[in-house]
Amino acid sequence: MIFARDKGQMCNNILQYGHVYAWGREHGRKTISLRFCHKYRYFRISSIKYHNSLTYFIIKIAGSLRLLPVASFRWDRDNTESMRLLENKRNIIVEGWGIRFYDLFLKYIEEIRSLFAFREDIENKTKTFISNTCSSSDIRLGIHIRRGDYKTWQNGKYYYDDDVYIHFIRQFLKLHTDKKTVVYIAGNDPAIDETYYKNNLDAPVFFTHGNPAEDLCILSECDFIIGAPSTFSLVASMYRYIPLYWIKDKNSILEENSFSTFDILFKTV
Repeated sequence: MIFARDKGQMCNNILQYGHVYAWGREHGRKTISLRFCHKYRYFRISSIKYHNSLTYFIIKIAGSLRLLPVASFRWDRDNTESMRLLENKRNIIVEGWGIRFYDLFLKYIEEIRSLFAFREDIENKTKTFISNTCSSSDIRLGIHIRRGDYKTWQNGKYYYDDDVYIHFIRQFLKLHTDKKTVVYIAGNDPAIDETYYKNNLDAPVFFTHGNPAEDLCILSECDFIIGAPSTFSLVASMYRYIPLYWIKDKNSILEENSFSTFDILFKTV
């Protein structure tokens, strides 16, 4: 059994486990995500056998007592020894952001999507919210505003103020004047000025106000997503290969061909 563990936020953990699962699936190995045993119980994976708090605590203790080998995968070092452990130990803990099997991830992406299908109550709440705020003919634009730790991460490179997001939303609206666009905004800034967005955009604007999985689910139901580079918007795009635009330059011009998709962008993280 391969036990995947890591710190970090929800969507980092989804991607990390996706790589571990894909490798295990290819090599006939069973895998368990410790993160989805106890912390982020919003997805189908948490109802699968052994994905529970008891498993989490047993493996946590086994790891701390060094009863199981640990393969740590990192970006900043050679992972040859970690790979050797993974290949040769039947029961092992795998950790680290540096574990990557891009081709296998895409090979098994339908299974990974199924594992991270949203809980029924979350999906029903999302569908009700969307059906009450737009029609089937409207374009749904998802905006992910990432602040919080982005104020210091990479010296605030992708920490954008409201006017930057409004700038890109307006550009999107100009590209789609033939249809009504409804804007759904999710983010991790509790102090965001919602009125400012509603007063400065010529389109209906709705804020998600959900837990992380509810916000992710709403973005995954949009037709396009715009946001700062983040695994949150990336995973939202994963569910249906939704066109995604990462704002890497706040002064750039948005065009139809500016959007990319999960299968391309996930190889850059």
